[in-house]
Amino acid sequence: MMTKYLRIINLVIVCLAVGYLSSKVTQASVESWYPLIKKPFFNPPNWVFAPVWTLLFVLMGISGGLIWNQMATKMPLVKKGMLFFIIQLVLNALWSYIFFGLHNFLLAFVEIILLWLMIYETYFVFKQIDKKAAYLLIPYLVWVGFATVLTGSIFWLNR
Repeated sequence: MMTKYLRIINLVIVCLAVGYLSSKVTQASVESWYPLIKKPFFNPPNWVFAPVWTLLFVLMGISGGLIWNQMATKMPLVKKGMLFFIIQLVLNALWSYIFFGLHNFLLAFVEIILLWLMIYETYFVFKQIDKKAAYLLIPYLVWVGFATVLTGSIFWLNR
């Protein structure tokens, strides 16, 4: 049987792996076409993104691991929460592909709104299981909220 800590470590590794794979799509674009598009005045410098996302993926993994550890006592709710967690993780990776891979700002904007809503739903279910796990998702919610405004602004400026 997997220990509590191994579940958390496993989910941190999964989240970081998703982030790493997403960054592969991002890297080439950041050096080629991304500097050429119009960005709003509040666009952070490129060096900010890697450390912020690394921290968010670690917090996300810890949060998911804490929820996974509740499977024996709150199985139906944990299954729902983990399904939402997986969906938001897939949506997270998909955004990078749409924005940086396809260069489709409108679709990326629509997709990131869906991502934010899925993170919120994950937070809401997690809060019913373990408040600490839910609170670990708040920085992620805030950052993706900011990223939604940023994506919408980039779409607007480059239409």
